[in-house]
Amino acid sequence: MKLYMFEHCSLCFRVRMTAALKRKHLQEVVVLDDDTDTMVALVGKRQIPILIKEDGQPMLESMAMVRYIDQLGEPVLTGPERAEIAAWEDKITPKAARLTQPRYPLLGLPEFGNVAALDHYHLRKRNTLGDLVELRANTRRYVTELMPDLEDLDRKIESPRAINGALSLDDVRVLPILRSLAVVKGLRFPQRVRDYFESMMALVSYQPLPTA
Repeated sequence: MKLYMFEHCSLCFRVRMTAALKRKHLQEVVVLDDDTDTMVALVGKRQIPILIKEDGQPMLESMAMVRYIDQLGEPVLTGPERAEIAAWEDKITPKAARLTQPRYPLLGLPEFGNVAALDHYHLRKRNTLGDLVELRANTRRYVTELMPDLEDLDRKIESPRAINGALSLDDVRVLPILRSLAVVKGLRFPQRVRDYFESMMALVSYQPLPTA
């Protein structure tokens, strides 16, 4: 299988962590941010991630990819799901974006491997989020607004090796968000969140992203 992806992409990390949990080989292909032509050639539109299955057919939608990979052999994401975890994800995602997306171009990631790709990202995010420098200047306020949600998650974690006590789709929802938030220099996760993040990242054998 081959995954076309951005290194910073949390939806891509859903697929990557699932393949790691399944011990399935996944060829990771990082696409430059401005390389819309590759995406269109594969699936007819600009979208990431793109999974190319063993039969050569492309697949879109990260959770569909997760379910597809998990059913190859014995499933591992068999634990219970909680509606409150999905609700937490929906609530925190826009708050996290204000902190994480302005920082990604500072991290030296491969999807920003040339000036054109970096400029393309800045333009895209300026249109959707606003000025990235100004957003970074408001870090303290955004962190303050985010902390109650992290403290709420802290109370929900049942085990450092699975948010609901056994691996489930809820882990695929939560871990990529925490991986993204961990790029924010000075942001401290509550204890149980930190233990969960460190344990799960070790389990899937991925290093955290740099901080900025």
